[in-house]
Amino acid sequence: MNNQSVEAAFLVHQQFFRVEMTEGPLCKLLFAIIISLLFVYINSVMFHALLSKPVFRELPRNILFAHMLCNDSVQLLVSMTLYLLTVNFHAIPKTLCALLSLIGTASFRNAALNLAVMSLERYVAICFPLRHSEIVDQKSAGVSIGVIWILSSINLVIDIIYALIVSPVSFANPMLCTRERFILSQWQVDMFQVFNSFYFVTVTCILIFSYINVVLAARSASKNDSAKKAQRTILLHFGQLVLCINTFIYGTIERALYMASSTNSLFTDLRYINFLFVLLLPRCLSPLIYGLRDDAVRPLFLYYVRCGSRKVKPSVIIHQ
Repeated sequence: MNNQSVEAAFLVHQQFFRVEMTEGPLCKLLFAIIISLLFVYINSVMFHALLSKPVFRELPRNILFAHMLCNDSVQLLVSMTLYLLTVNFHAIPKTLCALLSLIGTASFRNAALNLAVMSLERYVAICFPLRHSEIVDQKSAGVSIGVIWILSSINLVIDIIYALIVSPVSFANPMLCTRERFILSQWQVDMFQVFNSFYFVTVTCILIFSYINVVLAARSASKNDSAKKAQRTILLHFGQLVLCINTFIYGTIERALYMASSTNSLFTDLRYINFLFVLLLPRCLSPLIYGLRDDAVRPLFLYYVRCGSRKVKPSVIIHQ
Protein backbone atom coordinates (compact mmCIF):
# COMPACT_ATOMS: atom_id res chain seq x y z
CA MET A 1 0.00 0.00 0.00
CA ASN A 2 1.55 3.33 -1.02
CA ASN A 3 1.62 6.52 1.04
CA GLN A 4 -1.22 8.21 -0.81
CA SER A 5 -3.62 5.29 -0.47
CA VAL A 6 -2.87 4.86 3.24
CA GLU A 7 -3.43 8.54 3.90
CA ALA A 8 -6.60 8.63 1.82
CA ALA A 9 -8.02 5.62 3.65
CA PHE A 10 -7.30 7.16 7.05
CA LEU A 11 -8.43 10.72 6.40
CA VAL A 12 -11.81 12.10 7.42
CA HIS A 13 -13.55 12.83 4.15
CA GLN A 14 -15.33 15.93 5.42
CA GLN A 15 -12.01 17.78 5.40
CA PHE A 16 -12.50 18.24 1.67
CA PHE A 17 -15.99 19.78 1.89
CA ARG A 18 -16.39 23.52 2.22
CA VAL A 19 -19.21 24.47 4.60
CA GLU A 20 -21.24 27.50 3.55
CA MET A 21 -21.77 29.76 6.57
CA THR A 22 -25.50 30.19 6.17
CA GLU A 23 -27.80 30.81 9.13
CA GLY A 24 -28.13 27.12 10.11
CA PRO A 25 -24.43 26.13 10.13
CA LEU A 26 -23.50 29.43 11.76
CA CYS A 27 -25.97 28.88 14.63
CA LYS A 28 -24.66 25.36 15.19
CA LEU A 29 -21.09 26.60 15.16
CA LEU A 30 -21.87 29.38 17.64
CA PHE A 31 -23.63 26.89 19.93
CA ALA A 32 -20.56 24.60 19.96
CA ILE A 33 -18.28 27.57 20.67
CA ILE A 34 -20.49 28.79 23.52
CA ILE A 35 -20.65 25.31 25.10
CA SER A 36 -16.87 24.96 24.88
CA LEU A 37 -16.18 28.38 26.36
CA LEU A 38 -18.78 27.84 29.10
CA PHE A 39 -17.07 24.70 30.34
CA VAL A 40 -13.62 26.24 30.00
CA TYR A 41 -14.94 28.97 32.30
CA ILE A 42 -16.36 26.39 34.76
CA ASN A 43 -13.06 24.50 34.74
CA SER A 44 -11.17 27.76 35.32
CA VAL A 45 -13.36 28.71 38.29
CA MET A 46 -12.95 25.27 39.86
CA PHE A 47 -9.20 25.40 39.23
CA HIS A 48 -9.07 28.79 40.97
CA ALA A 49 -11.03 27.31 43.88
CA LEU A 50 -8.40 24.57 44.19
CA LEU A 51 -5.60 27.15 44.20
CA SER A 52 -7.35 29.38 46.74
CA LYS A 53 -6.51 27.15 49.72
CA PRO A 54 -2.98 25.89 50.50
CA VAL A 55 -4.42 22.61 51.79
CA PHE A 56 -5.86 21.88 48.34
CA ARG A 57 -2.52 22.54 46.64
CA GLU A 58 -0.86 19.99 48.93
CA LEU A 59 -3.26 17.08 48.41
CA PRO A 60 -2.17 14.68 45.62
CA ARG A 61 -5.74 13.89 44.59
CA ASN A 62 -6.48 17.59 44.14
CA ILE A 63 -3.26 18.05 42.16
CA LEU A 64 -4.41 15.28 39.82
CA PHE A 65 -7.90 16.78 39.64
CA ALA A 66 -6.42 20.21 38.83
CA HIS A 67 -4.44 18.55 36.05
CA MET A 68 -7.65 17.01 34.74
CA LEU A 69 -9.32 20.43 34.68
CA CYS A 70 -6.41 22.04 32.82
CA ASN A 71 -6.14 19.12 30.41
CA ASP A 72 -9.86 19.15 29.58
CA SER A 73 -9.79 22.92 29.04
CA VAL A 74 -6.82 22.62 26.66
CA GLN A 75 -8.58 19.80 24.81
CA LEU A 76 -11.75 21.88 24.43
CA LEU A 77 -9.85 24.88 23.08
CA VAL A 78 -7.69 22.89 20.67
CA SER A 79 -10.64 20.80 19.43
CA MET A 80 -12.68 23.92 18.80
CA THR A 81 -9.75 25.58 16.99
CA LEU A 82 -9.27 22.59 14.70
CA TYR A 83 -13.02 22.35 14.12
CA LEU A 84 -13.18 26.02 13.14
CA LEU A 85 -10.28 25.55 10.72
CA THR A 86 -12.04 22.54 9.20
CA VAL A 87 -15.42 24.22 8.84
CA ASN A 88 -13.84 27.27 7.21
CA PHE A 89 -11.68 25.09 4.96
CA HIS A 90 -8.65 27.03 6.20
CA ALA A 91 -5.14 25.69 5.54
CA ILE A 92 -2.31 26.31 8.01
CA PRO A 93 1.45 25.52 7.86
CA LYS A 94 2.21 21.89 8.59
CA THR A 95 4.54 22.94 11.43
CA LEU A 96 1.68 24.70 13.21
CA CYS A 97 -0.58 21.74 12.47
CA ALA A 98 2.00 19.42 14.06
CA LEU A 99 2.02 21.55 17.22
CA LEU A 100 -1.79 21.73 17.47
CA SER A 101 -2.13 18.02 16.74
CA LEU A 102 0.48 17.14 19.36
CA ILE A 103 -1.24 19.20 22.05
CA GLY A 104 -4.68 17.95 21.01
CA THR A 105 -3.68 14.29 20.84
CA ALA A 106 -1.75 14.36 24.12
CA SER A 107 -4.54 16.12 26.05
CA PHE A 108 -7.02 13.78 24.35
CA ARG A 109 -5.29 10.64 25.68
CA ASN A 110 -4.39 12.21 29.01
CA ALA A 111 -8.01 11.98 30.12
CA ALA A 112 -8.04 8.18 30.36
CA LEU A 113 -4.53 7.94 31.82
CA ASN A 114 -5.35 10.57 34.45
CA LEU A 115 -8.43 8.57 35.45
CA ALA A 116 -6.24 5.53 36.02
CA VAL A 117 -3.83 7.44 38.26
CA MET A 118 -6.68 9.03 40.23
CA SER A 119 -8.22 5.60 40.79
CA LEU A 120 -4.90 4.21 42.01
CA GLU A 121 -4.63 7.14 44.42
CA ARG A 122 -8.05 6.28 45.87
CA TYR A 123 -7.05 2.62 46.08
CA VAL A 124 -3.93 3.47 48.10
CA ALA A 125 -5.87 5.90 50.32
CA ILE A 126 -8.49 3.28 51.22
CA CYS A 127 -6.46 0.06 51.25
CA PHE A 128 -3.22 1.46 52.70
CA PRO A 129 -4.32 4.49 54.74
CA LEU A 130 -1.29 4.43 57.06
CA ARG A 131 1.14 4.48 54.12
CA HIS A 132 -0.89 6.81 51.88
CA SER A 133 1.11 9.95 52.68
CA GLU A 134 4.34 8.02 52.15
CA ILE A 135 3.35 6.44 48.82
CA VAL A 136 1.32 9.31 47.35
CA ASP A 137 2.70 12.82 47.84
CA GLN A 138 3.17 16.00 45.79
CA LYS A 139 6.33 14.69 44.15
CA SER A 140 4.76 11.39 43.07
CA ALA A 141 1.72 13.27 41.74
CA GLY A 142 4.01 15.51 39.67
CA VAL A 143 5.98 12.53 38.36
CA SER A 144 2.71 10.79 37.45
CA ILE A 145 1.56 13.81 35.46
CA GLY A 146 4.89 13.90 33.61
CA VAL A 147 4.63 10.19 32.76
CA ILE A 148 1.04 10.71 31.58
CA TRP A 149 2.14 13.40 29.09
CA ILE A 150 5.04 11.29 27.82
CA LEU A 151 2.87 8.22 27.26
CA SER A 152 0.09 10.20 25.60
CA SER A 153 2.33 12.07 23.16
CA ILE A 154 4.92 9.43 22.18
CA ASN A 155 2.83 7.96 19.33
CA LEU A 156 2.33 11.26 17.51
CA VAL A 157 5.91 12.38 18.22
CA ILE A 158 7.10 9.28 16.34
CA ASP A 159 4.73 10.07 13.46
CA ILE A 160 5.89 13.70 13.27
CA ILE A 161 9.56 12.72 13.32
CA TYR A 162 8.93 10.14 10.58
CA ALA A 163 7.04 12.70 8.46
CA LEU A 164 9.87 15.18 9.00
CA ILE A 165 12.43 12.61 7.80
CA VAL A 166 10.37 11.52 4.77
CA SER A 167 9.30 14.99 3.63
CA PRO A 168 10.94 17.86 5.54
CA VAL A 169 10.03 20.43 2.87
CA SER A 170 6.30 19.80 3.36
CA PHE A 171 6.42 21.31 6.88
CA ALA A 172 6.63 24.78 5.34
CA ASN A 173 3.56 24.21 3.17
CA PRO A 174 -0.04 25.04 4.16
CA MET A 175 -2.40 22.12 4.69
CA LEU A 176 -5.84 21.22 6.00
CA CYS A 177 -4.96 20.16 9.53
CA THR A 178 -5.85 16.71 10.81
CA ARG A 179 -3.91 14.27 12.93
CA GLU A 180 -4.12 11.75 10.06
CA ARG A 181 -1.98 14.00 7.83
CA PHE A 182 1.05 12.57 9.62
CA ILE A 183 0.11 8.99 8.72
CA LEU A 184 2.32 8.11 5.75
CA SER A 185 2.75 4.32 6.02
CA GLN A 186 0.73 1.28 7.02
CA TRP A 187 2.97 0.57 10.04
CA GLN A 188 1.89 3.93 11.49
CA VAL A 189 -1.78 2.90 11.23
CA ASP A 190 -0.97 -0.36 13.01
CA MET A 191 1.03 1.44 15.68
CA PHE A 192 -1.80 3.93 16.21
CA GLN A 193 -4.25 1.09 16.82
CA VAL A 194 -1.82 -0.74 19.11
CA PHE A 195 -1.31 2.38 21.24
CA ASN A 196 -5.06 2.97 21.51
CA SER A 197 -5.68 -0.63 22.54
CA PHE A 198 -2.83 -0.55 25.05
CA TYR A 199 -4.04 2.65 26.68
CA PHE A 200 -7.59 1.51 27.25
CA VAL A 201 -6.86 -2.10 28.17
CA THR A 202 -4.36 -0.81 30.75
CA VAL A 203 -6.71 1.86 32.10
CA THR A 204 -9.65 -0.56 32.25
CA CYS A 205 -7.58 -3.14 34.16
CA ILE A 206 -6.42 -0.48 36.62
CA LEU A 207 -9.98 0.71 37.22
CA ILE A 208 -11.28 -2.84 37.71
CA PHE A 209 -8.39 -3.66 40.06
CA SER A 210 -8.95 -0.47 42.08
CA TYR A 211 -12.71 -0.93 42.25
CA ILE A 212 -12.57 -4.57 43.40
CA ASN A 213 -10.09 -3.76 46.16
CA VAL A 214 -12.04 -0.73 47.32
CA VAL A 215 -15.27 -2.77 47.37
CA LEU A 216 -13.56 -5.41 49.51
CA ALA A 217 -12.31 -2.69 51.84
CA ALA A 218 -15.80 -1.20 52.09
CA ARG A 219 -17.31 -4.59 52.96
CA SER A 220 -14.70 -5.34 55.60
CA ALA A 221 -15.41 -1.98 57.25
CA SER A 222 -19.12 -1.42 56.80
CA LYS A 223 -19.01 1.95 58.53
CA ASN A 224 -16.09 3.24 56.45
CA ASP A 225 -17.74 6.12 54.60
CA SER A 226 -14.51 7.02 52.79
CA ALA A 227 -14.32 3.55 51.25
CA LYS A 228 -17.92 3.74 50.07
CA LYS A 229 -17.40 7.17 48.60
CA ALA A 230 -14.22 5.99 46.85
CA GLN A 231 -16.22 3.07 45.46
CA ARG A 232 -18.74 5.49 43.93
CA THR A 233 -15.92 7.69 42.62
CA ILE A 234 -14.27 4.82 40.76
CA LEU A 235 -17.65 3.87 39.28
CA LEU A 236 -17.89 7.42 37.96
CA HIS A 237 -14.39 6.97 36.54
CA PHE A 238 -15.74 3.96 34.63
CA GLY A 239 -18.43 6.20 33.17
CA GLN A 240 -15.82 8.75 32.16
CA LEU A 241 -13.74 5.96 30.62
CA VAL A 242 -16.68 4.87 28.45
CA LEU A 243 -16.97 8.45 27.19
CA CYS A 244 -13.23 8.55 26.55
CA ILE A 245 -13.49 5.33 24.53
CA ASN A 246 -16.20 6.99 22.46
CA THR A 247 -13.87 9.88 21.68
CA PHE A 248 -11.15 7.47 20.57
CA ILE A 249 -13.45 6.02 17.92
CA TYR A 250 -14.48 9.52 16.80
CA GLY A 251 -12.67 9.24 13.45
CA THR A 252 -14.08 5.76 12.83
CA ILE A 253 -17.60 7.05 13.47
CA GLU A 254 -17.02 9.90 11.02
CA ARG A 255 -15.89 7.57 8.27
CA ALA A 256 -18.91 5.33 8.90
CA LEU A 257 -21.22 8.34 8.75
CA TYR A 258 -19.62 9.41 5.48
CA MET A 259 -20.20 6.00 3.91
CA ALA A 260 -23.81 5.90 5.18
CA SER A 261 -24.77 9.45 4.17
CA SER A 262 -26.52 9.95 0.86
CA THR A 263 -25.64 13.65 0.60
CA ASN A 264 -22.84 15.92 1.78
CA SER A 265 -25.30 18.09 3.72
CA LEU A 266 -26.60 15.06 5.67
CA PHE A 267 -23.05 14.05 6.48
CA THR A 268 -22.28 17.61 7.66
CA ASP A 269 -25.23 17.47 10.08
CA LEU A 270 -24.28 14.01 11.37
CA ARG A 271 -20.65 15.07 11.74
CA TYR A 272 -21.70 18.06 13.85
CA ILE A 273 -23.73 15.82 16.19
CA ASN A 274 -20.78 13.43 16.42
CA PHE A 275 -18.42 16.33 17.24
CA LEU A 276 -20.75 17.82 19.86
CA PHE A 277 -21.77 14.68 21.77
CA VAL A 278 -18.79 12.37 21.25
CA LEU A 279 -15.82 14.76 21.30
CA LEU A 280 -16.93 17.76 23.39
CA LEU A 281 -19.31 16.17 25.93
CA PRO A 282 -16.71 14.01 27.77
CA ARG A 283 -14.45 17.07 28.18
CA CYS A 284 -17.35 18.97 29.78
CA LEU A 285 -18.35 16.46 32.43
CA SER A 286 -15.22 16.14 34.60
CA PRO A 287 -15.91 19.13 36.88
CA LEU A 288 -19.57 18.16 37.22
CA ILE A 289 -19.26 14.46 38.06
CA TYR A 290 -16.08 14.71 40.10
CA GLY A 291 -15.42 18.21 41.50
CA LEU A 292 -18.94 19.05 42.62
CA ARG A 293 -19.10 15.79 44.61
CA ASP A 294 -16.22 16.94 46.80
CA ASP A 295 -17.71 18.42 49.97
CA ALA A 296 -14.64 20.60 50.45
CA VAL A 297 -14.35 21.93 46.89
CA ARG A 298 -18.08 22.44 46.14
CA PRO A 299 -18.73 25.35 48.58
CA LEU A 300 -15.67 27.23 47.35
CA PHE A 301 -16.60 26.64 43.72
CA LEU A 302 -20.11 27.97 44.30
CA TYR A 303 -18.63 30.95 46.17
CA TYR A 304 -16.37 31.89 43.26
CA VAL A 305 -18.88 31.14 40.50
CA ARG A 306 -21.18 33.63 42.24
CA CYS A 307 -18.29 36.12 42.11
CA GLY A 308 -17.87 36.06 45.89
CA SER A 309 -21.35 37.41 46.57
CA ARG A 310 -21.26 35.89 50.05
CA LYS A 311 -19.36 37.95 52.61
CA VAL A 312 -17.44 35.06 54.14
CA LYS A 313 -15.65 32.29 52.28
CA PRO A 314 -16.80 28.77 53.19
CA SER A 315 -14.59 26.87 55.60
CA VAL A 316 -12.66 23.88 54.30
CA ILE A 317 -12.80 20.44 55.93
CA ILE A 318 -10.63 17.82 54.29
CA HIS A 319 -11.57 14.15 54.48
CA GLN A 320 -9.01 11.55 53.51
